[in-house]
Amino acid sequence: MRGGLHGRGELPLQSDINVTSLVDVAFVLLIIFMITAPIMQGGIDVQLPRAQAQPLEQKEGLVISVDREGRIYIDERGFSYDEFRVAFQPIVEARHPNGVFVRGDSRSSYGAVMQVLGVVRAAGITDVGMVVEDESLIR
Repeated sequence: MRGGLHGRGELPLQSDINVTSLVDVAFVLLIIFMITAPIMQGGIDVQLPRAQAQPLEQKEGLVISVDREGRIYIDERGFSYDEFRVAFQPIVEARHPNGVFVRGDSRSSYGAVMQVLGVVRAAGITDVGMVVEDESLIR
């Protein structure tokens, strides 16, 4: 028995890990992650109005978006106005936000954004910020 062969033409056992396959799988997973990660950060498509604005200090808060059709979103969960009016108070009681940030699409009606603000104020939230794009950064 020479060289670890056991007679009848058998090949020796290899006890080390095949690293090439492991690296290939890791690279494929990395590429898949790199492609899908930006897609998963979708969010609500809102074209913010432009205004000369001072930046707000960063703090934890509830983000409410109103799109151009008047659909209302809390984070990424959509509501009609009637659904929002019913659901907002329980959400506030569950989350206890420090403030609310309203992102109103510039193409949405003024009335839709004001209805949202009315519900927010009726829920007892006094710290409300209106989110806009700083027009000095757009040029």
